[in-house]
Order: sequence, then structure tokens, then C-alpha cells
Amino acid sequence: MEKGLTVRRIVIAGVLGAIAILLGVTRLGYIPVPTAAGNATILHIPAVIGGIMEGWGVGMIIGLIFGVSSFLNATVPLFKDPLVAILPRLFIGVTAYLTYVGLKNVNQYVAIGVAGFVGSMTNTLLVLGMAVIRGYMAAGVAATVAITSGLPEAIVSVIVTLAVVAAWKKLGTSGKQKSKISGDL
Repeated sequence: MEKGLTVRRIVIAGVLGAIAILLGVTRLGYIPVPTAAGNATILHIPAVIGGIMEGWGVGMIIGLIFGVSSFLNATVPLFKDPLVAILPRLFIGVTAYLTYVGLKNVNQYVAIGVAGFVGSMTNTLLVLGMAVIRGYMAAGVAATVAITSGLPEAIVSVIVTLAVVAAWKKLGTSGKQKSKISGDL
């Protein structure tokens, strides 16, 4: 993997960041659920994919884009606080990347799936943890939201991340031909 912020990484960060913004602005990234959270989200998945595909820096940039978008489109006080809306989102792609790198030599599919789960739970636990620290919700409510919304979000993240990254990397194809955008030629 190339070091530093290349044109390719900037473009991929921009495209995946735009997808995160699109999911937020159109509300397509919010799935209504009958819990205290009100919505389950898939807005964090581009940051997870970016971290796995292009490294922790790209994952962090996409997480920043997601966090700023969440902050600017906030309709509740909780997400009008940048320490809740932005700061925790910086770590989504970072933890996904570190998980993927740690497991990729064991099995690519396992590494991608676990990275999707860890990235998603990073979003859930850090946002809810910061909400508790900042006094927006009680710890018991945060724990309930983590279980009722966070775990289903993580499962969706595993499925979507596996599908997108495996296709992007062309895992399971015969021969050495890889996707031209995977950088693995």
C-alpha cells in the first residue's frame, strides 16, 4: 500500500464522503426503528469501507465528513454538539482499518466482516459514550440504544461492507486479475 495521501485516496475519500452526505441529506441512511434512538443508521459504512480499502487516514477523512454532515443537519441537541456529532466519527475508519490489517492474513472475508462490525460498534459506543459524558442521556438509556440499534447496525455493516469490499477487491475470482480500482494489480 502506498504511503501518504495520494490523488487516488483523495478521490476515494471524496466519493465515499459524498455517499455519506447523500445518505444523510436524503435520509436514506436512516432506518426508522421503534427504539429510544428512533433511527438505525448506515451512514458510518462509507467510513468503514474507506478505512479498509485505503487506510486509516482515508477512513478518518470520511468519518470527519460524516460527522460534520451529521452536525450540520442535526435536529436534536445531542448532535448539535461537535464532541458528540464529529469527534467519535473520526475513529470509525481507523478502527476498521486496524482490525482489517490485524486479521487479513488469517482470512480476507473474516477480516472484512470483523472490521465492518468493529467500525460500526466504534460509532455506536463512542457516540453514546460521549452523549453520556456530556449529559445528553443516562448510561442505562445509552446501553439500551447500543443493544437495540447498535447491534443491528453492526450486522448490516458486516453484510454491506463484505459485499462492497469483496466486489471491489474481486475476492473469490480465479486468476490474478483484480479490480483496476483496488490498487492490487
